[in-house]
Amino acid sequence: MAANRIKIAQDKAELVKSLLASKETPGLFQTYVEVMIFAAALGVKYKKSVPLRDTTKRDPSPIPQENFASLGYDKIIKLLGIVETNDIQILASREDEYEDKRTQIFEEYANGGLEILQNQLRGVVDYEIQFLLILRKAVDYQENNIEEEFDLSRFLK
Repeated sequence: MAANRIKIAQDKAELVKSLLASKETPGLFQTYVEVMIFAAALGVKYKKSVPLRDTTKRDPSPIPQENFASLGYDKIIKLLGIVETNDIQILASREDEYEDKRTQIFEEYANGGLEILQNQLRGVVDYEIQFLLILRKAVDYQENNIEEEFDLSRFLK
């Protein structure tokens, strides 16, 4: 079952690795899981979902979904699935087709977010300052594009 792992697009692999803290570099994130969650949130924020083409096999290798669950982030993947499909059935965790769909939705938003980051960080030496600017821009975007309040009743039909 391929859905057990979250895949990373080959053309974003270097970016994902560069965002991770290591002994040699002070990256912005401690785990690949955190990188992907942030990227997916950015993709959702800007409504940018990009299908994956070629994916990495190693370095970074696809991330087991248990890693997301152990940090409590599996709920984000499920919530994104519900919001995207408007179908509560997508939570059926034992059904491969639903797990595959949830995974695909998450991967595509993460890929979209990584594409945004790739464009924003191109040529940047100090990612920290640029990340602060990206976050500030997201807040400004939110304040200028306030939509209707989130209404849970649409899921109760």
